Amino acid sequence: MKHILSLVLLSLCFATHAEDLDLSTKQEIEHLFNYLKDSGCEFNRNGTWYGSSEAVNHLRKKYDYLVGKGMLTSSEAFIQKAASESSMSGKPYQVKCAEKEVVLSSLWFTAELKKYRNSHSR
Repeated sequence: MKHILSLVLLSLCFATHAEDLDLSTKQEIEHLFNYLKDSGCEFNRNGTWYGSSEAVNHLRKKYDYLVGKGMLTSSEAFIQKAASESSMSGKPYQVKCAEKEVVLSSLWFTAELKKYRNSHSR
C-alpha cells in the first residue's frame, strides 16, 4: 500500500510540473517543433547531420524530460536547455537550411520565436 501511495504522489509531481508551463509557452514551443519539422533543414547533433523529423523527435524527448523535472518556465528556457547544445557532450547544435550557411540552433530558434511573437502580438 505504501508503494502505491508513493507512486501516486510521484506521478502527481510530474503532472504538476507539466502544468507549470502556461498555454502561450506551450504553443510557442509547439510552433518551434513544427517550424523545424516543416523546414526541411538539417540538424547537427554531436557532429552528425539529421533530418528535421528526427531532430524534432530528439528535442521532444529532451523537452518532456525537462518539463517532468520542472526545469522549463519559458520558450527561451526551452531553447537554452533543450535546443542549443548536447547535454551529453556540450557541443552546440547547428541548423543548415538548403544553400544557406550553417547557424547555431540557438540563434535559429530564437529568431523564429521572435517572428512568431511579432505575428501573434495583439
